[in-house]
Amino acid sequence: MIAETVCSAVAVAGLGISGVLAFRKRFLKAARTAAYALVPLGLVMTGAVEWVVDTAFSPTAWAGFGVLGAAWLLFMGTRAVERRRAAVAGGKEREAVAPAASAPSLGESRRATPAAQPKRSAQPKTEPAEDFSDIEAILKKHGI
Repeated sequence: MIAETVCSAVAVAGLGISGVLAFRKRFLKAARTAAYALVPLGLVMTGAVEWVVDTAFSPTAWAGFGVLGAAWLLFMGTRAVERRRAAVAGGKEREAVAPAASAPSLGESRRATPAAQPKRSAQPKTEPAEDFSDIEAILKKHGI
């Protein structure tokens, strides 16, 4: 009863503020304020406020939340035990989905030292559209 009265009073106050804003020619703010003010009134009229108040002050509802929490703890505990058993029984780590995909990055570096690399000529290329040496170097660096 008190919750419904408070929600109704908040709605009336919000509609009053909305009226003042509309009087001052701030119609967008007035419409937005009216929308926010009508939410508590709608909740009272649908009975949602009564349901929330009954749930909040009900020992049975709180016991139900406790049971749900205990069920969640049991689920998480059994999941942790299953993971631990699987790790002990397997005796090895999980295999990668594509173990050969990252093999080049795990091996020795194939890049030559800067002293061993051939020096590039200072002359510009005549056909820059067909020069894919930079792209090939990047692909080779990543093992593709």
